[in-house]
Parts: sequence; structure tokens; C-alpha cells
Amino acid sequence: MGNNYNISTDRSKMDVNFIHDYLCNRSYWAKGRTLESVERSLEHSVCLGAFTPEGKQIGFARFVTDYVVFAWVMDVFVDERYQGMGIGKSLIQHILDYPGIDQVKGIGLRTNDAHALYQKFGFGELQDTETWMIRKRT
Repeated sequence: MGNNYNISTDRSKMDVNFIHDYLCNRSYWAKGRTLESVERSLEHSVCLGAFTPEGKQIGFARFVTDYVVFAWVMDVFVDERYQGMGIGKSLIQHILDYPGIDQVKGIGLRTNDAHALYQKFGFGELQDTETWMIRKRT
């Protein structure tokens, strides 16, 4: 990754306050998410952080998977000051390169505004939507 930024899955490096602030206050998909719920989601996910050479976290992504059938990518973001540098692309590539993910039959995600980014990695619209079901809670 350019500019010597690096990606890590080391959970001890994740800046939970930075992640919570971004999700709760700056994202469109997680407005109001509590610190406790962010901590719980990180605990039950494979987390990837993007960091400056000095160790400051500037991006984040996470996914959940059974390593056989399905993986779901969530909460992908890069701090606004560092966008446009390929960091988001690097986070996605690291997810796709994560050990065991190459065996998963399908990787899903939701986005309102980053379709072009994910299409570069082979993501596309659901073709068989009549077979998918979801139970939502309000």
C-alpha cells in the first residue's frame, strides 16, 4: 500500500474509540451505534485496521464467516483525510486474501454508495433475489 500505510488484523491494535466515533457519528449505516455494540461486533468478527507508520488507525473493515459457505463484509471505512489513497481498496483486497476465504462460496455486503469500488473486486447485484430472505428488527 502506498505511503507506507499498513493493514493489520491484530485485534490489540484496533482503536475502538476511533471505530465507534466513525460508525456512530460519520457513517450513514451505523448512526447512533453504541460503544458497547461496537465492542461486541469487533469481538465476534475478523477485524482489519489500516494504520499509519506511527500506528494511528485511519481505516477499518470487518467480516464474519463460517469459512465454508458464506462471509459477510461490514463497516468498511477510511477516515476522510486519508480517502483517495487506495486504503479502502487495500482493506477489501486483504479481506479477499485472508486465509480460508478463498474457499467460501459467497461473500456478501451492503452499500448505498460504493458499488463501483466493490465491482472492481467482482461483487455484483444479487441475481437470484427470490431465494434470499431476511428477518429484520426495527
